[in-house]
Amino acid sequence: MYRSQVLICGGTGCTSSNSQKIIDAMEVALDKAGLSEEVKVVKTGCFGLCALGPIVIVYPEGCFYSRVEVDDVDEIVNEHLLKGRIVKRLIYNETLDVENDTIKSLNETAFYKTQQRIALRNCGVINPENIEEYIANDGYAALGKVVTEMKPEEVIQIILDSGLRGRGGAGFPTGLKWKFAAGNDADQKYVCCNADEGDPGAFMDRSILEGDPHALIEAMAIAGYAIGATQGYVYVRAEYPIAVNRLQIAIDQAREYGLLGNNIFDTDFSFDLGIRLGAGAFVCGEETALMTSIEGKRGEPRPRPPFPAVKGLFGKPTVLNNVETYANIPQIILKGSDWFNSIGTEKSKGTKVFALGGKIEHTGLVEVPMGTTLRQIVEDIGGGIPNGKKFKAAQTGGPSGGCIPASLMDVEIDYDNLLAIGSMMGSGGLIVMDEDTCMVDIAKFFLEFTVDESCGKCTPCRIGTRRMLEILDKITEGKATMEDLDKLEALCDYIKENSLCGLGQTAPNPVISTLKYFRDEYIAHIVDKKCPAGACKNLLNYSIVKDKCFGCGMCAKQCPADAIMVTDYIAPGKKLAAYEIDTEKCIKCGACVASCKFKAIIKE
Repeated sequence: MYRSQVLICGGTGCTSSNSQKIIDAMEVALDKAGLSEEVKVVKTGCFGLCALGPIVIVYPEGCFYSRVEVDDVDEIVNEHLLKGRIVKRLIYNETLDVENDTIKSLNETAFYKTQQRIALRNCGVINPENIEEYIANDGYAALGKVVTEMKPEEVIQIILDSGLRGRGGAGFPTGLKWKFAAGNDADQKYVCCNADEGDPGAFMDRSILEGDPHALIEAMAIAGYAIGATQGYVYVRAEYPIAVNRLQIAIDQAREYGLLGNNIFDTDFSFDLGIRLGAGAFVCGEETALMTSIEGKRGEPRPRPPFPAVKGLFGKPTVLNNVETYANIPQIILKGSDWFNSIGTEKSKGTKVFALGGKIEHTGLVEVPMGTTLRQIVEDIGGGIPNGKKFKAAQTGGPSGGCIPASLMDVEIDYDNLLAIGSMMGSGGLIVMDEDTCMVDIAKFFLEFTVDESCGKCTPCRIGTRRMLEILDKITEGKATMEDLDKLEALCDYIKENSLCGLGQTAPNPVISTLKYFRDEYIAHIVDKKCPAGACKNLLNYSIVKDKCFGCGMCAKQCPADAIMVTDYIAPGKKLAAYEIDTEKCIKCGACVASCKFKAIIKE
């Protein structure tokens, strides 16, 4: 029995900030202080508040230490764990009650108090590499209940009644997908998981795999029982080495405990799992392309129908869901469909995990009930926009989604509402943009990604998206006409209607939504040859405001193009010379602006 536990984040974000070195240093320091038998170090998954990593939490006090470095470890051990004195300089300020000199629960902080964790319930709580910690938190109880007490059709009915919809982007009812696959007789059926997660800025599935891999294994086994499958595959991107390693450890442990393999829970139900690595192709997020890739072929989509529930992996009935969708299944089985159905909105039940990034104070992973507004996520949970800037838009759904303007911040986020305003849920990436963001440039950024990731199988996507990108390049370079804008809109409609798969069909969405809500910016680029946000280099000019210039010459020293020179003009009352920018030589790198203490250089 340990008197204290030290939980240290071992997710990708904190690992990249040397959390493993902190874990190693902590174990050495505890041994040196003679506390190894009293204090347990636990490497967990992501806590969610990535902006404050590396994170160390000490229980039973619940002290949340943020931005911990290796050099801080000895102080935490000697002061907190040995002498019982909290290291206040490292405490996350929202958890410290200064008046009463006590520690507040994380659930009382702005970041956590409005969240409701279902898919993320064990992330940051358990050691993901220890199956016994998962079992101690009701792990595999749902699987045991299903295979020993329930019929397959009863399992499917619970999922149907819960209202759970696919969290991978399309939002198709999960129970209905399972029902279709169960209704097709075959000598072999498959359960697949999409853990490829290709959206820029999305890391929800990765964090679940890193923090709670057994939840996925349990859910896929339940799905296998429900549809009559004996084999499952997790298709995970190879760029997720920590997730892949922990998933493999979890699969090996589940087999050892008899929770995968033959005669699970001493029944006639058998089910096993394998991992297949993806090479990072965004198109393999599309279900038929993913299955084609698992089969060892080039990852290209297939025409539908037939749908995977009829003819999927290796031509057999197949169920495919993403990691987050599966992570909800065990809790729905244990707590019932009514419990899950009571959370969220009328047509979008449960919670949704978002990867919150961009121009936001608290980047990280959040899980909120469906129906939470964008304003609540950005301002209350995310802490607002840094540096006093104004919120301009949020991109949801990655390259397949759209931009939500400030005027729609109070729209409740669910599948139908996002579609109605020209965006989509997607897998859950949520990128926040401030007033300095050019919406034309953002549309171009996502389209560049789509052009690179097109598999090339169908002409509308392969050629059409490239033509769209060429027009956007002309606009951001100040070379476009209003006729080009008409062509751009026509291409959007054509590609959306005629592409083979979801990648091409949704590729125009960022352009369509920015044209809808920020059309004035497109017009400014075309007609006025100006970028209102000051982001498009070809439309910028830098100049020095002579009345503000003190003639220190720092800008000239920092200029890599020697574009700043002394003029004959001497500023009145000042001994130093004034400077001027040669716009022909200027490469618009912004080094002069960054170096000027007097804010005498402007871009327009």
